[in-house]
Amino acid sequence: MSLDSINTISERLDQILPKITHPTFRENRGLGNEVGFHIFDYEPEFEILVRDHVSFLINRINNDASLNIHIREFDLFEVIIDILSKKGYLEKNFDMEKKRDSTYVLNAMRKALRLTLENDQVIQYIGERVQERDIVFITGVGKVFPILRSHVILNNLHHAVGNLPVVLFFPGRYDGQELILFNEIKDDNYYRAFQLVE
Repeated sequence: MSLDSINTISERLDQILPKITHPTFRENRGLGNEVGFHIFDYEPEFEILVRDHVSFLINRINNDASLNIHIREFDLFEVIIDILSKKGYLEKNFDMEKKRDSTYVLNAMRKALRLTLENDQVIQYIGERVQERDIVFITGVGKVFPILRSHVILNNLHHAVGNLPVVLFFPGRYDGQELILFNEIKDDNYYRAFQLVE
């Protein structure tokens, strides 16, 4: 990890606050009325730095009433743990893992979460918790792999959040078309999100 790369990520992180607090960000202006989805991609080695900055942004924005906006963060890993716990499936998954292989457990988990179905539990969870003046932060993308893929969330999330702006924090590369998790694992192409900071 070089000093130059640390300076670069710090400079990019510093651009997030003015970008998301600018009035046009919530209006999705200049996006051709596209869904207001944005991706902040970063080198996976900076995961802790990005997590700390996300916490800073949430505290800074949510404690400033003059901004009239609110950050609602959804850590995908924590969302899945919460859903499975409330359904009584978490302990069952632990027991299953002792007896079966990880592929079987992953498939059972995906089935319990109803991923990509009309009643996708992760999408419903988010939709039930967002409010009118929210900016939605999606975090935990790396922690939740391989249970859930980024393009699956992005393809289905607009039904739950409507016109609310969404920022997905992505440990890897996004070039406006292709998501590459951890700079190694190619996700499906996704064309509708915009890079939050170049």
